[in-house]
Amino acid sequence: MKKELIAELFEKFERACYIFNNVECWSARELQEILNYTKWDNFLNVIEKAKKGCINAGANENDHFAGIGKMINIGKGGKREVDDIALTRYACYLIAQNGDPAKNEIAFAQTYFAVQTRKQEIIEKRLLDIARVSAREKLSKSEKKLSGIIYERGVDEKGFAIIRSKGDEALFGGNNTQMMKRKYNIPEGRPLADFLPTLTIKAKDFATELTSHNVIEKDLQGYNQISNEHVDNNLAVRKILKERDVQPESLPPAEDVKKVKRKLESEEKKVSKDVKKLKGKESNRDKN
Repeated sequence: MKKELIAELFEKFERACYIFNNVECWSARELQEILNYTKWDNFLNVIEKAKKGCINAGANENDHFAGIGKMINIGKGGKREVDDIALTRYACYLIAQNGDPAKNEIAFAQTYFAVQTRKQEIIEKRLLDIARVSAREKLSKSEKKLSGIIYERGVDEKGFAIIRSKGDEALFGGNNTQMMKRKYNIPEGRPLADFLPTLTIKAKDFATELTSHNVIEKDLQGYNQISNEHVDNNLAVRKILKERDVQPESLPPAEDVKKVKRKLESEEKKVSKDVKKLKGKESNRDKN
């Protein structure tokens, strides 16, 4: 395929993209023209195959193929409405996969939407990883703050560890910290929170912040009062989760947050190096 045609098709796909219900979409009518289908009925056959592929993949067809109307010119300044479909990026990918690969336009679309869909998945995964690392760091700060508050009220480091484990037992429905670590097959010496999913990390953080707040507000002193307070707060958080059909102890473990953080840092270093190289090339070009 010639570079000129690739550039032309890339521009057409980019220009045809629009936002429908806060989602990137393409008009089926416009896509029909770009993919060089002369008859709408023929293109509808491809769309129907794509819909079946969507359903077979376990996705909701209506989330990716939305029926809408489109105004078209009919000559002499007149217009009429015709049926159209707002297609998500995934829907376009499925359509391309069910099209005729002998067509240059289809061959390009298959690669274009496969790459773009993969990019979107990578971006979404990275954002989720960043959120989890951030939540874990926030929990560490919250626990450090609580440790400092209760140390001044007669609870040492060993006492804090026991209080924290009792809080876990309340949050995880009778499973204490060691039980959850065995359940998740966590290496000896590693914190439970490093392997918890983001939701559970945030739940622990919320309960910890509540304890810090109430210890000060209620002027709680000593191990028993503070321990009871922390257990009550974790039970309250568990109740909220259960009301939303979430059982923290039943959620699967997540990837070691330290590995996730190292991966993010490695990616950031690579991007930084690429930016420096690009700036260097631009600088040399300006000098020349």
